[in-house]
Amino acid sequence: MDIVVNEELKAYIEPLTQDEHDALERSILAEGCRDALVLWGNVLVDGHNRYGICTRHGLPFKTVQNPRFQSMEDVHLWMIDQHLGRRSLSDFQRGVLALRKREIVAERRTRITPPPEATPTDSTVDSAPAPAPAVEALQTREALAKAARVSSNQMVMIEKISKQAAPELVAAVRTGAISLNAAAAVATLPVEEQTAAAAAGVDELKQAAKRVREAKRKPTASGPAPDASEATAMEAAEPALDSLRQRVAALEAENAALRQELVALRTMAAAATSGDDSPF
Repeated sequence: MDIVVNEELKAYIEPLTQDEHDALERSILAEGCRDALVLWGNVLVDGHNRYGICTRHGLPFKTVQNPRFQSMEDVHLWMIDQHLGRRSLSDFQRGVLALRKREIVAERRTRITPPPEATPTDSTVDSAPAPAPAVEALQTREALAKAARVSSNQMVMIEKISKQAAPELVAAVRTGAISLNAAAAVATLPVEEQTAAAAAGVDELKQAAKRVREAKRKPTASGPAPDASEATAMEAAEPALDSLRQRVAALEAENAALRQELVALRTMAAAATSGDDSPF
């Protein structure tokens, strides 16, 4: 079989470092290629480094087909799950893989879920594609964090970096040059400032993160102002507070009227009792 190397699949997962690749090569030269390469048809899915090493040195290797693959999405999800278990990946790398998995699953669910008003017919049922293997939805941040084996706070930072960070900043956190916390702080700056800080080196990135944190902690002359979310929540709660105040006032008036009625009833009862005792 002529094995096809798909460059997109080869680059889909974070590549090995040079040290990791050298260690793998030494292991294969000493013990042979113990793990089979995973194929989808004749397309290589898993084992690109092993395939390259064995081909270069003329060493034999085994292959295995994965019958669960029905689409490139299935291949991507399988690759993500395989690499999420790798101990050599950093927290950021695992978080990025979990986010990538969530995007694939969400897109698939949107595509295959019919509208609520749609009624399946015989023709649509017959032409429907085979069901894809069930996967976790990862709809909550807690589920994402669990899949990536990080904390929820770390997942928040990873998501912020993935959405807002300049490529140079992403490269710095991917290599471990700066921490997740520092990268998330720098990611709040304009892209031009992120790029300039990254170009100046790791020390400047750390200083930029420090300046961002200090700016957030610095109080104003009239005290710290609530952020936008807090102000919005306060504004939304104001009508409810007014309604509660009006309700309390109405209940108090109702209680006062009931007390007056009770006094009147007691007076009438006392008068009736007095009339019964009259000798006339």
